[in-house]
Amino acid sequence: MIERDAMVPTKHGMMPSFFVVPEGDTPLPPVILYMDAPGIREELRNLARRIARAGYACILPDMYYRLGTVRFDIPRRTDAMSGVIRASMNSIDNALVTDDTSGLLAWLDAQETVQSGPVGCVGYCMSGQYVTTLAARFPHRILSAVSLYGVGIVTEKPDSPHLLLDRIQGEMYYAFAETDGSVPEHVIPALTEALENAGTKYELEVCPGTTHGFQFPSRADYAPEQSERVWSKMFALWDRTLR
Repeated sequence: MIERDAMVPTKHGMMPSFFVVPEGDTPLPPVILYMDAPGIREELRNLARRIARAGYACILPDMYYRLGTVRFDIPRRTDAMSGVIRASMNSIDNALVTDDTSGLLAWLDAQETVQSGPVGCVGYCMSGQYVTTLAARFPHRILSAVSLYGVGIVTEKPDSPHLLLDRIQGEMYYAFAETDGSVPEHVIPALTEALENAGTKYELEVCPGTTHGFQFPSRADYAPEQSERVWSKMFALWDRTLR
């Protein structure tokens, strides 16, 4: 594997990012991995490495860069730490992440190891809303987006991602946990209805026996069978849309 830290120029400053590609033939299709609320850590870098091992150029941006260097020791999480995580999560929104993604796309286009053209992305937890928005804001570039136990996709806010579904030209894959206190009961039916009305090409499923965070091997929520099934679906989607 070839991996390095990169500084991606954006409208709001330099965004530290982790970039990884497998050794061998390049250029390769790009995938952007958008973090969950606890932010950058080795757990996410390992996900990026797995994506790269499957034959992709993967970049993991630090979405909290406007706050400086923010890192959380998740195994020692306390209520006080959770409050800081929530504040960090609330420091960004759909418009800011759209600006950042413009910078990411330009940076990827400049890399010799990255194939030009279609881009895939995956967003965990808080970033489920962002990948939905980005697939709509960059319909000719982001041709496949994956939301894993995503939150904030259907809201009462004027920038709610589900209001943009009719702009998406690529494919969407939503995988929700069966038990998730962060996703109100009305969200999945409302999202399904909005996807159908918009004519979006999508797959949406609720993974049985899972809770929020089921794709992280180091957590008690880890559900290996469902996690591996979701990985297979993600790679099949990207193989179909990016290669």
